Amino acid sequence: MIIVLKPDATEAQIDGIRAELARMGLEIRDIQLEGAHILGLIGDTSALSAEALTRFEFVERAVKVSEPYKLAGRRFHPDDSVVETSGGRKIGGGNFAVMAGPCSVESEDQILSIARDVKLSGADFLRGGAFKPRSSPYSFQGLGLDGLELLKIAREKTGLPIVTEIMSQEYADIFGRDADIIQIGARNMQNFPLLRDVGGLGRPVLLKRGPSCSIDELLMAADYILMEGKSQVILCERGIRTFETATRNTLDLSAVPALKKRSHLPVIVDPSHGTGYWDLVFPMAIAAAAAGADGLMIEVHNYPEKALCDGQQSITPVLFDKLMRQLRKLREALREG
Repeated sequence: MIIVLKPDATEAQIDGIRAELARMGLEIRDIQLEGAHILGLIGDTSALSAEALTRFEFVERAVKVSEPYKLAGRRFHPDDSVVETSGGRKIGGGNFAVMAGPCSVESEDQILSIARDVKLSGADFLRGGAFKPRSSPYSFQGLGLDGLELLKIAREKTGLPIVTEIMSQEYADIFGRDADIIQIGARNMQNFPLLRDVGGLGRPVLLKRGPSCSIDELLMAADYILMEGKSQVILCERGIRTFETATRNTLDLSAVPALKKRSHLPVIVDPSHGTGYWDLVFPMAIAAAAAGADGLMIEVHNYPEKALCDGQQSITPVLFDKLMRQLRKLREALREG
């Protein structure tokens, strides 16, 4: 429920209704819009009626919110959110960001070489897995905290902020200190204790859509993070599981405008996991940008055929450079249009 206050509502009146609502066990969020002060209520509002609230002389109207998500929705936050990260880099609100790098950190030479290449091509962030969730227990699981240290070295030498995935609550403090953007992978999208812990770290969080999860479920997962009040969220469409076998996943590009209609949060697309094949990454990245995405996450490896993880969906630095040039042309054309 949201309560729209009249412009002449006094501080004493607002404090009084806030105290009464808090006694009912509700969480109150202040929303300041041009010419309007709104109270957003989170919790069980079944005992409240819009009619009863509008009897207060300082309440203009009260509206029940039907969406299962609150903080991620546009009802409480109609304007697009802009996530600002290390070095003043921004995502959303017309700021397009590209995160590029290997699926997994393999060595210092490897991550430094790729970091330098993608930076030269115009990437805004270096992505790389220190911990890797794998379907097979026999597959390479990442270098762990050693991989995170290598990412930090790459950041120091190139200036690129790092995006990396957390898998366990036990490392929350370390990731909160060392990562510029903390990624919640698709398999952990509904790991609610992890979402709450990460939401309290004060770092931007990249939340990937689960392979069998709806848009509403993704936005409710974002609310778990936002409820902690310290972190901003970036949503990521990375493909969902369908009956189709021609691609690794079915990249749901319709999710981009659907999410942006429902939510104020920035939306990026991962065409690497979304397709599973390197030769499909380029066209689907272009399509994602045309669909209105606020950015891309691209897997780039200098020797994909030797990659320890997801080499079949990684593009080379040469192809990444070509992609970045095409993206700049496309975005310029969209601005002119």
